[in-house]
Amino acid sequence: MLKYTLKRIVNLIPVLFIISVLVFFLMKAMPGDPVVLMMPRGGGKQMTQEEFDKLYDTLSEKYGFDKSIPEQYVRWLGKTLKGDFGDSMQTRTPVRKFLSEPLKNTIILNLGATVISFVLSILIGIRSAVKKGGFFDKFFQVFTLVGISLPTFFIGLLLIYIVAFKLKWLPANGMPRDNSFLQWIRYLILPTITLTVGSLASLSRYVRSSMLDALNEDYIRTARAKGLKEKTVIYSHAFRNALIPVVTAMAWSIIGMFSGSAITERVFAYKGIGNELITAVIATDYNVVLALSMFYALLTLLGNLLMDITYALVDPRVKLEA
Repeated sequence: MLKYTLKRIVNLIPVLFIISVLVFFLMKAMPGDPVVLMMPRGGGKQMTQEEFDKLYDTLSEKYGFDKSIPEQYVRWLGKTLKGDFGDSMQTRTPVRKFLSEPLKNTIILNLGATVISFVLSILIGIRSAVKKGGFFDKFFQVFTLVGISLPTFFIGLLLIYIVAFKLKWLPANGMPRDNSFLQWIRYLILPTITLTVGSLASLSRYVRSSMLDALNEDYIRTARAKGLKEKTVIYSHAFRNALIPVVTAMAWSIIGMFSGSAITERVFAYKGIGNELITAVIATDYNVVLALSMFYALLTLLGNLLMDITYALVDPRVKLEA
């Protein structure tokens, strides 16, 4: 297991390198001049053309924009490997400092939504499979179909309209004014529900489908013929074997939440990395977009690695070849 994991991690290096090249050159192909964006605006006297050109040349030299694109890439890659992602062009602060709080906020939001959707989807999926054709199963078949069909932003706006505006139970959007637990909970409930509905809808259908396949296997009929309790048959025999495809869906669900939470964060004005990414793209903040693009790429690759390792933990029959 350790040898396989180390080999996979080493194999990620050339993949990340190729991704970094593509992301960097795509960013350079975007319209707009990053040096012009860094020029001071308003609050002072109008610069002459000579002063503008002098300041432009100074900033270009300071941030390496006077070099060729390959030289700029080597410079950016070297700084990135040292943990220096440059400065945000919006706030003139280091990207690491600029994204530290949004990253924490996104992890808090996605961690809660992931745990809730995983637990509920397991419970709903198993019960739907066991009670196939019953009221519970039919209800959640309709619910999950609606959840998959509705876009995330529509669910968020619907919750804001009903819960925040009509019922006035919770704040519509924004961030908590202080770090108290109750304040955080109040502001997290609606975006967490929004993320959970979409993930729960697809994941619970995976669990139900996998459980139905497992319950029709010969070893389940054998277990029942031996007189084992129904709970033992369902949870110890059927569910463990049904986990294999669920692991795949769960891994992609986690990755999808981090990338898909950008829309949810935007709808609820939640200060997370998804919201900051959208703002950075609009503002052409190159360094922030580059840093977040590489973060999402790394998250996807690690999600694939985690998925393969989890296979072996869930099912001992799966062998990982180094």
